[in-house]
Amino acid sequence: MASQETTAHVADMMHQPDPATPARLLSLDAFRGITMLLMVLVNNGGGPLSYAQLNHSQWNGWTLTDTVFPSFVWIAGVAITLALGRRLAAGEERGALLKIIFRRAVIIYVLGLLVYAFPHFSLSHQRLLGVLQRIAICYLAASIIYLYTGLRGQIIWIVSLFGVYWLMMAFIDVPGWGPGNLSVEGNFAHYIDRIVLGTHNYASTKTWDPEGIVSTLPAIGSALLGVMAGHVLRLPVPLSVRRRHLLIAGCFLLALGLVWNLKLPINKKLWTDSFATFMAGLDFAVLAAFVWLVDEKGASKWVKPFLIVGMNAITVYLASEFLAEFLDSTGLHETLYNRFFAPFASPMNASLLWALSFTFLMYLLAWFLYRRRWFLRI
Repeated sequence: MASQETTAHVADMMHQPDPATPARLLSLDAFRGITMLLMVLVNNGGGPLSYAQLNHSQWNGWTLTDTVFPSFVWIAGVAITLALGRRLAAGEERGALLKIIFRRAVIIYVLGLLVYAFPHFSLSHQRLLGVLQRIAICYLAASIIYLYTGLRGQIIWIVSLFGVYWLMMAFIDVPGWGPGNLSVEGNFAHYIDRIVLGTHNYASTKTWDPEGIVSTLPAIGSALLGVMAGHVLRLPVPLSVRRRHLLIAGCFLLALGLVWNLKLPINKKLWTDSFATFMAGLDFAVLAAFVWLVDEKGASKWVKPFLIVGMNAITVYLASEFLAEFLDSTGLHETLYNRFFAPFASPMNASLLWALSFTFLMYLLAWFLYRRRWFLRI
C-alpha cells in the first residue's frame, strides 16, 4: 500500500479510475462497486440456510447470485476497450501494451492461487482455476483479440467461441454418457476437468470446477461482449444516444439468451452460451440504467458508496476472501454467528444479517482506504 503520490488505480482491466482524475463515466465505476458489494454479500452467508436468491442455482436456471461473476468478466471487457483504445489512440505500441497485459494477467492469476491456497497451502490439492484465475485468462485473451482485430474480427471471435463450445458440448462423446449429455457428471466440460485437473478441482465438487477449462471459452466470449459495450461507450455521439444503444443491445441479448435457453439451458456452472448471452444482456441494460441515473441525471452522490468500493475493488475482494477463510478455519465464524446472530432471528434472516454485517465491514475497509488515499496498483 502506498500514498496517493505513488499509487493510482488497480489494473485498467477493472477500469479503476485514477483517484486524482475524475472518471469520464462514473456509471461504470458505480456498476463495478455495487457488483463487488453484491459478490461479498452472496459469498458470505452466516449459516447453512439462506434465501434462494443469495445462493447459486443448483443447476439450470439462474438467481441474483449467478449474475455477479459474469458481470465482473463483462466489466473487464468494457474496460479493455476504454483503456486500450485510449492508449492506442495516444500512439502506444501494441508490443509494449502486450507486455503490460501479460504482467497484469499473471499477477491476477497468482492472486487467485493464493486465495484458494490460504490458509492450509496444500499444494497437492491447490485449485488451479477459480474466480480471479478466470478473470485473468479472459482479460488476457480478450485484450489480445482487441489489440489485433477490429470490430468485425471481434464479433467473429464471439460467434466462434460460442460455436466451438456448443459443438464440443453437443457432439463429443463422453465415455459412459454419450454426446450431448448436460447432467452434472455426464457433460463434456466436467469430463475434461476430471481428466486434466484431477485433485486440483474445486474443493466443494472435487471432480469438476465451475470455472473449469472448457467453459472458459464462452467466458472469454462474455468479456468480448463487454468489449462491444466499450465500443458503444466510445462512439462520438451524445451520451443519451450511447445509452439507448446499450439498452437496445441489452434487450436483444436478453431475448436471444432466452430463446437459446430452449436448446441449451442457462447454466452458470457450465457457463453455457445462453447463460453468457443472457447475462451480457442484463449487464448492457443495467449499465444503461446507471448511465441515465449517474451520468445524465447527475445522481453521483447517491452512488458514492459504490464508487468508493469500486476504487479498491480487488482489495475488497481479497480482504473478504482471506477474512472468510480465517474465520472459518479458526472456528470464529461459527462462534460469532451462534452467539450474536442465530439467537435473534430465523435461520435465513440470521444468515442474511451476518452477510450484511460482513459486507458492511468490507465497505468500512474501502472507506478507510479511500479516506487515506490508498489504492492498490497492479
